[in-house]
Amino acid sequence: MEPFSDAPPSQTTPTAQTESVAQAVPPSQTTPIAPPTNAEVPLPPRGKGKVCSNRKKSVAWDHFEKIDIGEGHFKAVCNYCQKTYLADSKGHGTANLLNHTPVCVKNPNRDTLKGQQTLAFEPKMDGEEGFQLVPTAFTVEASRKAIAEMVIIDELPFRFVEGYGFQRYSTTLQPKLRIRDIPSRQTVARDVIGIYGVEREKLRGALKGRRVCLTTDTWTSIQNLCYMSLTGHFIDDDWKLHKRILNFCQVEDHKGETIGRKIEMCLREWGINGIFTLTVDNASSNGATIKFLENVTKDWDGTILGHEFLHMRCCAHILNLIVGDGMSEIDASIVKVREAVRYVKSSPNRNQTFVGFVERLGIESKSLLCLDVPTRWNSTYLMLETAQKFEKVFIRMGFEDDSYSSYFMNKENSGGMGSPSGFDFQNCRTFVGFLKLFYNATKKFSGSLYVTANTFFDEMFVIQENISHLSKSQNHLLKNMATKMKSKFDKYWGKGDKMNHLLYVAVILDPRKKLRFLKFCFSEIHGNEVADVMVELVRGSLVKLYDYYCRVDSPNVQVPSGSERTHIEGESIGCSDPYAMVNSRFDRFLEAEQSIGCSNEIDKYLAENCENRRGDVKFEILGWWKANSDRYQVLSKIARDVLAVPVSTVASESAFSTGGRILDPFRSSLSPLMVQNLVCAQDWLQASVPISFRKSKDEVEALEDEFHDLVIRQAAAGGGSSSSSGISITIDD
Repeated sequence: MEPFSDAPPSQTTPTAQTESVAQAVPPSQTTPIAPPTNAEVPLPPRGKGKVCSNRKKSVAWDHFEKIDIGEGHFKAVCNYCQKTYLADSKGHGTANLLNHTPVCVKNPNRDTLKGQQTLAFEPKMDGEEGFQLVPTAFTVEASRKAIAEMVIIDELPFRFVEGYGFQRYSTTLQPKLRIRDIPSRQTVARDVIGIYGVEREKLRGALKGRRVCLTTDTWTSIQNLCYMSLTGHFIDDDWKLHKRILNFCQVEDHKGETIGRKIEMCLREWGINGIFTLTVDNASSNGATIKFLENVTKDWDGTILGHEFLHMRCCAHILNLIVGDGMSEIDASIVKVREAVRYVKSSPNRNQTFVGFVERLGIESKSLLCLDVPTRWNSTYLMLETAQKFEKVFIRMGFEDDSYSSYFMNKENSGGMGSPSGFDFQNCRTFVGFLKLFYNATKKFSGSLYVTANTFFDEMFVIQENISHLSKSQNHLLKNMATKMKSKFDKYWGKGDKMNHLLYVAVILDPRKKLRFLKFCFSEIHGNEVADVMVELVRGSLVKLYDYYCRVDSPNVQVPSGSERTHIEGESIGCSDPYAMVNSRFDRFLEAEQSIGCSNEIDKYLAENCENRRGDVKFEILGWWKANSDRYQVLSKIARDVLAVPVSTVASESAFSTGGRILDPFRSSLSPLMVQNLVCAQDWLQASVPISFRKSKDEVEALEDEFHDLVIRQAAAGGGSSSSSGISITIDD
């Protein structure tokens, strides 16, 4: 029998009938249910001859209707799903009916009919870390859904489920699962589509009535097809930040209007009628995309101030352009170090020789040499940051390793450069210290699990100050680099007037900074005159947002007075702790004093003191606004939208990494629709994966490199093979 086939009742044995029940349960059903056994539900006593009138009726007939089909034969029809079974009293009995009842998807009382269960550890929901102990029971339907989710999350090919090794492992792990119960690749593909549909409806409900911040980018796959990734960012009613890939769909070309039309179509399919911002990189086509969306969505219900703040430039991309200009002319010291690293990484024997020098000199470092991509400055930074730790090794190789010496001697003879010296490594250290500012800033901008809008200005202030300082440096290398960077910085951000003002509003809405931090930073970099002008502009933008939200989202906001809140909180606290009551009432008294003369929430918020910037390193800005949303009913609505703004397109670009792994040379026949199902469903399902596990997945590549380094070290120590802690490793040259 094929897995999950449904044989006609007249041709089905009692055992096969039980198996056919699985077809009645859709793949989306996840409730673990154990069908009751004959021992758990009493069967009618069997007698000989005629059945007595007082014979106890089976409980199965509470859920089935017995129908005479003629010639002494009967069939049983489920009262809930209308499934039929043969029900001749002598030949079939009620065992199949009793097995069907607790797993019938339309049975409203099936939760009360569960059989014996076992205890199991399951990950907590909503991305929380840790596990919880829950009762569970094995069902084929639940295992089938879990297999489909495994294929989605772990990016496995559909044929994986048909491998003998996987099937043997599955049946060993759960003896109740038979090989014929494991779905085929075609069934898994259908289940993937079903999971995508279910998760899509869940997300549609979460997005209903919300303004969404979008990021988008395009990509060309190995199939030579153009794909567009559209990602939505929003903060829910519980003040938790969410990032979801809305679409990963094919587009005809990379033209701005084509992308704009596709985004409009996707938003209409999702039922989204409010775009707050759209974060894009500096590609020329994106300007046309923004203009198109401004025109076609300006009349949507959720449009704010005529899309005045819609266009958000990707800050990470601008940083790349700034650093790229500064590194347009690479110093000779960097070229030498790059050649030294290239020499070591060019063959396993050279790498092994390098490891031997590291051990002889007693250098303890878990860092691994990595060769950079010259067009990617961050890879150059990582290469130099690692290489400078092994300065002594490279210098020692220069006069002890004949192969290393001849390598650079040949380059010198052909017009190249010699091996790196101590002076070269000193230049690299200076260079690394400067690039580290940009590297750390880019990493912060690229986050999607935390708020980035309020951190942008801190990083820009530090970078701009360092650029201004180094442009006057005596170091020729740094001075030239900083001068070029300053020119590019002024082109994109000027004196702050070229940035989207929402990034400044996000700083104001950080209770540790507010408007005072903006004034301080502007005055330090550009002087008091520019600071006063920018502060007024930013405050004006916040006031316009506030007026709009008051008029549209919160027309009847009434905030209780300070004295009313003091009285209420004093009564609730005073009963248990009179000292806490006094402190609370005094805090409210100070708040009321500060609020005198404040005509609205903005004045009141800005009049209060900033939160302590040093008191709590793990300050949660979303938690603060959640706790104070009753005090600032309108301002909190603004904060919910503004703090969801992403400052980079990395969230969309990361989808292309997933797409690249799914569409590898061995799976290039997948249709664009199936690719979207896999990419989006993976993103939605991973939202419930604990954050610690998601972070660990990002470190897999680094762990693999570390393991490779361990292999090299063991090979160097053991002459080709090594055994440690029960692990045997053999190296073939």
